[in-house]
Amino acid sequence: MQFNWDVFTQLSDLQIQLHWATAVIAFFIAPVIFLLPKGRALHITLGVLYMTLMVTTAVAAFFIRRGDVAGMEYLSLKGMTYIHVFVPVTLIGIFGGLWGILVQKNRKAHRGPLIGSYIGGTDHCGRPHLPARAAHEPDALGAAGAGSGHYRFA
Repeated sequence: MQFNWDVFTQLSDLQIQLHWATAVIAFFIAPVIFLLPKGRALHITLGVLYMTLMVTTAVAAFFIRRGDVAGMEYLSLKGMTYIHVFVPVTLIGIFGGLWGILVQKNRKAHRGPLIGSYIGGTDHCGRPHLPARAAHEPDALGAAGAGSGHYRFA
């Protein structure tokens, strides 16, 4: 299946595009960071980039709101659904990793939250059965995609 970028950019709100792009880039950077020698300049530089991307991903996700969660009105709060719990979880993981290395000077306290946020994020991306995920709903792209028009800006 071929992905139509024009349709994606025309039908997706900016916050969805930003969330998707930063998450995908972070997804591919993280394994490189895990394999690099720790404490070296490249590890630190890519780590800062990864953390920036993940904070941006989480903040963008906060502004992705559902406008029509049919049958889930009781689970929706101003367009937010239970999937938004990943926003604070991601931020806690990222800032926990920062705290572990900058304040505690402890590599295990640094590594744990960051690897956890990566595994949690990749697990979250692979859950097509979550009803609040329009990324897995059929839409104008003709398949699973991020632009069905069911979202509204916060």
